[in-house]
Amino acid sequence: MLMTHVQRSFAPPATQPSLIEPLLFEVKRLIVGQDHLLERLLVALLARGHVLLEGVPGLAKTATIKALAQVVGGSFGRVQFTPDLVPADLVGTRIYNAKSAEFVTELGPIFVNLLLADEINRSPAKVQSALLEVMQERQVTIGKQTHFVPDPFLVLATQNPIESDGTYPLPEAQLDRFMFKVLVNYPSYEDEIVIVERVTGTNITLKTLLTPEHLRAFQQQVDQIYVDPHVVFYAATLVHATREPAQHGLQHLQHMLLYGASPRASINLITGARALAFMRGRPYVLPRDVADLALDVLRHRLVLSYEAVADGVSPDTIVGDLLRRFPPPHIDLGDRYVA
Repeated sequence: MLMTHVQRSFAPPATQPSLIEPLLFEVKRLIVGQDHLLERLLVALLARGHVLLEGVPGLAKTATIKALAQVVGGSFGRVQFTPDLVPADLVGTRIYNAKSAEFVTELGPIFVNLLLADEINRSPAKVQSALLEVMQERQVTIGKQTHFVPDPFLVLATQNPIESDGTYPLPEAQLDRFMFKVLVNYPSYEDEIVIVERVTGTNITLKTLLTPEHLRAFQQQVDQIYVDPHVVFYAATLVHATREPAQHGLQHLQHMLLYGASPRASINLITGARALAFMRGRPYVLPRDVADLALDVLRHRLVLSYEAVADGVSPDTIVGDLLRRFPPPHIDLGDRYVA
């Protein structure tokens, strides 16, 4: 394994993991067996990213983000995407008021802190592009007026992998705008027993532990997390290897990939790793933070060849090969910051 020594002197910002851990524990009072999903949602929230979820119905995707919104003190909205949805149903429109003889703006349900876009692949391209524009620009123009969405703002979009009739799959260019794609699997046998007991038992009321102002302060602290150049090199190496695998000793992947990940993947690896380091109580990023996020950052950005799909190769398989070829290196940040 690669060992890199980098002696640096810096004053790391203070982190507050003591406020993050109670938040997770509070959500877990209601949500069972979704630790990975909860962690990725918080990372995306702290890093100002968005999450695409893929899982069959009934796996508590809606309950999870609703619980998170209640605990962090933000507003929550849910939009069920259907083929007859139009952009105005999402972002809002101008309505004529006969009494005042003026047009007034009626804002849509997208103006919340945490938005659940349920089954986003059931809506036509115009609605998908309207949502993705808001995700990128964090504002909506209705008529001649520009309206900003609340800050912080997180979109959790879901897809149902078992149905394809009447759906409009997101193009690769639009998938690239999501920081993470998280696969939600069935709970374990033990977790399912606990789920049934909690749902059929006494109602659980969650406490509000934070406010949007707290989250904005956390985001500013995350921006100050130190990232060593060698961590950036590591993230860029993983992403570049998806485009030119033969140059990185992965010749067997050359015929499997039509297109690799874009520079957005490298950016999201670093911004997400900063948030993950913050949650883990560190004022600096380690290569293992990048490696831990690689699967969720890269899986939706890889376009596989027909041959790879026919052979049953998945993006997760390719990312696994990348991480085995490039395991997270050890770096020495000087003094007591050694990993």
